[in-house]
Amino acid sequence: MAKNLVIVESPAKVKTIKKFLGKNYEVAASNGHVRDLPKSSLGIDVEHDFEPKYITIRGKGDVLANLRKEVKKADKVYLATDPDREGEAISWHLAQALKLDEKNIRRITFNEITKSAVKDSFKHPRDIDMNLVDAQQTRRMLDRMVGYKISPLLWAKVKRGLSAGRVQSVALRIICDREEEINAFIPEEYWTLDAVLQEDGEKKTMTASFYGDQNGKIAIHNKEELDEIAGRIEGQPFEVLEVEKGERVKKPPLPFSTSTLQQDASRYLNFSTQKTMRLAQQLYEGVDIKGSGSVGLITYLRTDSTRVSEEAKAAAADYIAEHYGSSYVSEITAAGSSSAHIQDAHEAIRPTDIRRSPVMVKESLTRDQLRLYQMIWNRFAASRMTPAYYETTTVRVGAGEYRFHLAASACKFDGFLSVYALEEKKSDSVVLSKSLEEGLILQKKKLEPKQHFTQPPAHYTEASLVKTLEELGIGRPSTYAPPITTLLGRR
Repeated sequence: MAKNLVIVESPAKVKTIKKFLGKNYEVAASNGHVRDLPKSSLGIDVEHDFEPKYITIRGKGDVLANLRKEVKKADKVYLATDPDREGEAISWHLAQALKLDEKNIRRITFNEITKSAVKDSFKHPRDIDMNLVDAQQTRRMLDRMVGYKISPLLWAKVKRGLSAGRVQSVALRIICDREEEINAFIPEEYWTLDAVLQEDGEKKTMTASFYGDQNGKIAIHNKEELDEIAGRIEGQPFEVLEVEKGERVKKPPLPFSTSTLQQDASRYLNFSTQKTMRLAQQLYEGVDIKGSGSVGLITYLRTDSTRVSEEAKAAAADYIAEHYGSSYVSEITAAGSSSAHIQDAHEAIRPTDIRRSPVMVKESLTRDQLRLYQMIWNRFAASRMTPAYYETTTVRVGAGEYRFHLAASACKFDGFLSVYALEEKKSDSVVLSKSLEEGLILQKKKLEPKQHFTQPPAHYTEASLVKTLEELGIGRPSTYAPPITTLLGRR
């Protein structure tokens, strides 16, 4: 039988993929990049059309020697590095370093490490895409020129050992601009006024917020203005002027892209960008699941798209109908905003199999792996569910010439919130008395004035910095971890 060699990036994938392919396939790993520009010099011939000079990365000699042995035994070589520009470039570098014959090599990619996805990739082999390779080479050379030409300037003017990175420098500038904004901020005073009201014969009180007068909204700037309003309200009856019923729809979230995963993991799990990417890589490459062996739990983690395959949509619809009921299955897909920066090369980050719920894999994952997987699973399941519906009530109360507002909402149908209610505030289910109607006079228990000051913009967190970089189209979300880690490490 013909021997086929499959080269992947990570040793963690070797076992999983070999299990899917059988004995006619040998699987080996390159451990990431094997060639790069030299560390000791610029490595780019600027005079001759920016020709890069690549050398074998230190410590990768043995890896290449082992791969050469495997190549000699194989009739065909499949390059199965990651399905992004970096992966494409690694495949090209491998072909160059191993001096592979173009006739015997094919490039394959898969978005998830599952048996069907891996097997299917062999039905669609292709050539190495040189446009993707050139895009990666260009980015690498830009990194090098920014780093090697600007860093010495920093050493001379600021401090030795500092580095200027292509994304890192811009991120630092954004942080410094925010710092200046905070330092220049002058707080302004303002007041709020609440009225604690009660219906006759009722024990429960309600809090109405000051709105303005019959002509519109009024802002209270200082104690004098507040005292004047409170004085005019004194002795006035609080009368219900209008009760308005309505409905509010809360739409389900989109499944995760790299950037939104980093932001939510930072916000809710307190994970650094670097930690999130490391754990997601482990979930993608494969985890030993009791009874199933090594299984890739999520799809590819470097993506800027929220697209979902038809197969995954159908599986999700079946699962949701079975476990939550058909009324929870979404008929329509939430659409993401398509921006010029989005490549849409891969699907959103989602579980490879929605039936593999967090409870089922709990025993096989570390605590942090489980928390991240649970968040990805919940978010994907929620994205395929119906919106939540709230019944809203707005009550306008008059006290002489002034107006107060009361608002409440009660959940009528929880929809996607049954699996994904990270931000549900307790106030989202305040219920007002059914007997509130126009003309009803309420008793005033007390007035509660509060002094406030406007706040400066907040310091950046990892989550808000990632969001800002993405909105400004700086760098790619999949590569935000290293510059942010460097900035933190260099304080």
